Amino acid sequence: MRDFDHIGVIGGGAWGTALAQVAARAGNPARRRVTLWVREAEVLDAVNAHHENKTFLPGIALDPKIRATGSLAEISAADALLMVTPAQHVRAACKGLAPTLARGTPLLLCAKGVEEGTHMLLTDVLAEALPRALPAVLSGPSFAAEVARGLPTAVTLACAEEETGTALVNAIGIPTFRPYYSSDLIGAEVGGAVKNVLAIACGIVEGKKFGASARAALTTRGFAEMTRLGLALGARPETLAGLSGLGDLVLTCNSPQSRNMSLGMALGEGKSLADIMGARISVTEGVFSATAVCALAATHGIEMPISEAVAAIVTGKASVDDAIVALLTRPFKSEH
Repeated sequence: MRDFDHIGVIGGGAWGTALAQVAARAGNPARRRVTLWVREAEVLDAVNAHHENKTFLPGIALDPKIRATGSLAEISAADALLMVTPAQHVRAACKGLAPTLARGTPLLLCAKGVEEGTHMLLTDVLAEALPRALPAVLSGPSFAAEVARGLPTAVTLACAEEETGTALVNAIGIPTFRPYYSSDLIGAEVGGAVKNVLAIACGIVEGKKFGASARAALTTRGFAEMTRLGLALGARPETLAGLSGLGDLVLTCNSPQSRNMSLGMALGEGKSLADIMGARISVTEGVFSATAVCALAATHGIEMPISEAVAAIVTGKASVDDAIVALLTRPFKSEH
């Protein structure tokens, strides 16, 4: 089994920092090295000098083994990489790694989304922009602050090569962060991308005070949309019903800790998207993936009315109230 003593994490936001914390606690403590690539000079200085990401994950003491860098060439020397940039920046990061990354280096995609413009899943982006990397996907119900604090979490780690996937599980798994191996990369990706869009819809339901019954119905019908798209793309149903699909959907659609749900709540309360986004320093992935998810579904003839309603709202093609009326007045039909 391969040893991954040096773990590189690309992306110094809350989730990247939390995963760097996990990686520092895992593996052989005498040999483990963790390098965190960050864009912001103030984050780099805070991590290296004070062992804290005061910008994106304040109040959490980081393991001293974590060292921040601003050089992609430096981090490409790691034994395995975790790509934790926002989904829409994955291609640019891959291009930055391309000149120096060794062929066959495992790259674990930890962002959740579909690329705007191309409507590609991130594994397809990786195959096009950085074909020398060995792809894997990490996805599941997880909030960065809880993971960084060591609260119990379980996720899916998908990799087509079982030996490499198992080695990655052992490289980042600890008692409070439990990756479950799967070979279904598409299923793990689809769940993570679609649940962000659906969480905005659930947030709108909460912001409108439509009640728990409405949120439960929307979550369930949203899961049906996720399943239809996933199966059309080749995902396995058990993956979609697992941690990276249903599990992540349940978490994200039921907690204001979710950036996507909290954005939806603000929309439901009448705030404008521009004002909501302008007040945030972290990326809300569902806003950028909504139209791409719907376009991907359309190419496969898949109907996703809830996701389409969210896409219409965030692109300004429909008001929140008009989108709600359109959903509630759809023709009655069979559940399955």
